[in-house]
Amino acid sequence: MTGGIETMKSFMIGKKIGMTQVFDENGLCLPVTVIEAGPCTVIQKKSQDSDGYTAVKVAFGKVPERKLNKPEKGQFAKIKAETKKYLKEFRVDNIDGFQVGQELNVEDMFKSGDSVDVSGISKGKGFAGTVKRYHTAIGRWTHGSKYHRRAGTMGSGTSPGRVYPGKKLPGHMGVVRVTIQNLNVVRVDRERNLLILKGAVPGPKGTILEIRNTIKA
Repeated sequence: MTGGIETMKSFMIGKKIGMTQVFDENGLCLPVTVIEAGPCTVIQKKSQDSDGYTAVKVAFGKVPERKLNKPEKGQFAKIKAETKKYLKEFRVDNIDGFQVGQELNVEDMFKSGDSVDVSGISKGKGFAGTVKRYHTAIGRWTHGSKYHRRAGTMGSGTSPGRVYPGKKLPGHMGVVRVTIQNLNVVRVDRERNLLILKGAVPGPKGTILEIRNTIKA
């Protein structure tokens, strides 16, 4: 591991493989998520002088060049790097330890015992009512009751005579950006580029994830 990366904010782009379970040294069964993390290629560095902030732009996931448009191809042709599908930008405190064209491996960024935040797009749930969507209370199930899983009162009729903004109503659920904080790194597998985290992360199998040091540490 290079000295520059050690002192910086760690980050990776990954793909959710699925969930399984492992046993720790005490024999406890841990539910874990397996993520294919990297390798990622540094394709751009942004500095305070030129962009107003410091960040590193990385690419992940091999893709044939024919599947990219000209602007996308140009980013990789400029640095003579292999074309990749997913690009993400991560804010860092210092960009001196990174080089354009550099390949970042999961072992360079994370180790067992680290805590990370994981962001991704959640699973789609379709059109859902307020009970499922917002966990509102249900009505009585006794005979004659006409209120079971309804949305509830819309407000007074005469005054204000309208529905207040923010009223929780049925609608589309899921497919939003979600961040799960403070997940523990159980294991890092450099040979297979795997990052194993305790607990669940957003999205179904195949979801592209952003992994970074937790802000709670």
